[in-house]
Amino acid sequence: MAVKIRLARHGSKKAPFYRIVVADARSPRDGAFIDRVGTYNPRTQPSDIKVDVEKAKEWLGKGAQPTDQVRKLLKISGAL
Repeated sequence: MAVKIRLARHGSKKAPFYRIVVADARSPRDGAFIDRVGTYNPRTQPSDIKVDVEKAKEWLGKGAQPTDQVRKLLKISGAL
């Protein structure tokens, strides 16, 4: 089972809010997920990024692959 750390979109139309989740690569973007690692709100200035660093490092240690955008967010938060 390929596990990815990726963004799940929430919020209303034209006002996105994202959750950083660990999910099976085959599940849909906003579908079932295994664990929630953090949140990302691009609408605030500066963008609000909250990541549970310990959970993120745990999942990365287990072999979960972050997407490109999540990789950038994890670098900013200090998890990578």
